[in-house]
Amino acid sequence: MNAQPLISGTDLDRVLAWRADGPRRVGDFLAEAAALAALLPAGGALLNLCQDRYRFALGFAAGLLGGRVSLQPSSQSAETLHDLQAGFPDLVCLVDGDTDCHGLPRFDFPALPAVDRDAVGAVPGIPADRLAAILFTSGSTGKPQAQPKTWGKLVANGRAGAAALGLNGRPHAIVGTVPVQHSYGFESTLLLALHGGCSFWAGKPFYPQDIAAALAAVPAPRLLVTTPFHLSTLLAAGIELPPTDLLLSATAPLSTALAAEAEARTGAPLLEIYGSTESGQLASRRTTAGDAWTLLPGTRIDTDGDTAYAHGAHVEGRVALSDLLEALPDGRFRLVGRHADLVNIAGRRTSLAYLNHQIAAIPGVVDAAFFLPDDAGPDGIARLAAFVVAPGIERRALLAALRERIDAIFLPRPLVLVDALPRNSTGKLPRSGLQALYAEKVGNGRR
Repeated sequence: MNAQPLISGTDLDRVLAWRADGPRRVGDFLAEAAALAALLPAGGALLNLCQDRYRFALGFAAGLLGGRVSLQPSSQSAETLHDLQAGFPDLVCLVDGDTDCHGLPRFDFPALPAVDRDAVGAVPGIPADRLAAILFTSGSTGKPQAQPKTWGKLVANGRAGAAALGLNGRPHAIVGTVPVQHSYGFESTLLLALHGGCSFWAGKPFYPQDIAAALAAVPAPRLLVTTPFHLSTLLAAGIELPPTDLLLSATAPLSTALAAEAEARTGAPLLEIYGSTESGQLASRRTTAGDAWTLLPGTRIDTDGDTAYAHGAHVEGRVALSDLLEALPDGRFRLVGRHADLVNIAGRRTSLAYLNHQIAAIPGVVDAAFFLPDDAGPDGIARLAAFVVAPGIERRALLAALRERIDAIFLPRPLVLVDALPRNSTGKLPRSGLQALYAEKVGNGRR
């Protein structure tokens, strides 16, 4: 049997997680995971909705030990959960709070019995070809799609991520602002801890003061795993942060200006991760060093026409990517934009990602997003809209600054000033949220 360890390394005394009441070591974790596995009700699929990152990790490990697959949807809406139940009628929801399971079978995280850490003799192995998790796409371009992940590929994913971030030989304590159920949070917090030698903070801080407190609660060197939205909010708060050694961002384009400000304020390099739920993480870059991406060890990207395909290393099969990529002679690539984000107005092409990058780079802009509505204007031509969070800046000044950055044909009509954008818990902006904002602020009229 080709088996991969549940946790890489043999040091049972290594700290795996930090909680408010103290550290949890590998030996503690393995003993508690085995105890939880013995308490879980019968079933083949575990819908792990735990908000505490350590309890999620225990549930994930207990599922692996018991041969269960971990279901990890990007949404916990009633519709999403009922769709999951239709596909997995024997699922059980593992929860650790007042999470609404919408009528699905529920198992509240139990008070675990006292465990004998000394009884753990070694790290158990898991068959590499075992289906360990099923992640789900966000559904931004349709119904969420299941993405099966085998254990061997997840192990390789965690090790590749650690190598790309330079964590091999210098593990960091991770504080993540992103949910562990989602692919980015799953890979860059839990998998980095299980197979990159790192440890993680059990909480999911959101507000700036909570992020600062979480960083202070873990030892150096520290890694903050976050998103452009959370990072921008954190910097705008102006609070003092504990020394941070590395910043990691994903889920949305990050402007060079925000990256430079983050590095100047923290003294830490800021890296971005590129990937998708379908492919897993694929490449990294330091934002302030340029726009080219470097592939993670063992990953490959080929192109066929406008379509790019990822394969190799931890990628499950050969995965078509939703983005347009520009291959560079040195093996790196540039990200042009998403196929779904391409905008063609009067024969001129650009991408929403490019436009969002340009407007976010205007001094004083806190957050912004372009939106192409489904309906055309009275002349039959689609008009771009933009929603901008920029306290103290007038619409006319924003348009003047934007006119210097983009072709006039792509100027938004209308440009709407708002207090906040409808981002979800991972910092993403679902099209449905922008559609609702457009209907509320613009409707059938034009500004």
